[in-house]
Amino acid sequence: MSSTATQAMDKLIQRHPLQRIHSPSRGFSAIVHLVGLASFASSYKYLVENPNHINQAYGWHFQYLTIIGLTLATATFALGIAADTTLSRRLFAAKNVLSMCSAPMEVLISVLYWGLRAVDPRLVVPEDLELPVATDLGFHLAPTVLLLLDILLLSPPWTVTAAPAVALSVAIAFAYWFWIEWCYSYNGFYPYPLFEMLEQTQRVGLFTASALIMAANTMILKWLYGRVNGVGKTGVSERPGRVN
Repeated sequence: MSSTATQAMDKLIQRHPLQRIHSPSRGFSAIVHLVGLASFASSYKYLVENPNHINQAYGWHFQYLTIIGLTLATATFALGIAADTTLSRRLFAAKNVLSMCSAPMEVLISVLYWGLRAVDPRLVVPEDLELPVATDLGFHLAPTVLLLLDILLLSPPWTVTAAPAVALSVAIAFAYWFWIEWCYSYNGFYPYPLFEMLEQTQRVGLFTASALIMAANTMILKWLYGRVNGVGKTGVSERPGRVN
């Protein structure tokens, strides 16, 4: 193979043609993932250092969709930094697959949390559990911003279509519904005050609407990627992390 062909192949291995910045890499990509992990660790640290009745409850803070989303974001960035360190394409592909779940979920969390908080903060946070502003942003905005940065600059294009996006979102929403009802059977209370205000059928409606919003988030993020980075040739099959 000629040196020119070898250089071209190396370039493709380093970055998808539609990907803005090299990733995995030990430069900017690693910095983004390290900053993200530091932010997420700070949020977990706050939970441990500021215990409340949720720490003793069944399900711990994993009753909150916020903490489930934070955990998925942490796993996504952990795979990202592992890929950056090893330059492994398999780890990079795994990070991109997981981001298709974690990113739409974090956008959903931010939209619901700040939207409901604008109506009435007591819908999402009891007065005795109010967070400092910086901490609140760390839980409910920073993961979304960091995942968007990763998607738009450091990832290949998503190829998920509407049907799989809806199916995944519905599965996640109703798995979470089952989980909080299970926790309620032990604790006798719901993690979010809004859940206490709703009847069972209304909660089902809320989770259904949330699933649809999350699916819409997936398609919007896919569209936004195309606006920022362009789109590939029609009919070309892609997989997350794949290079052609």
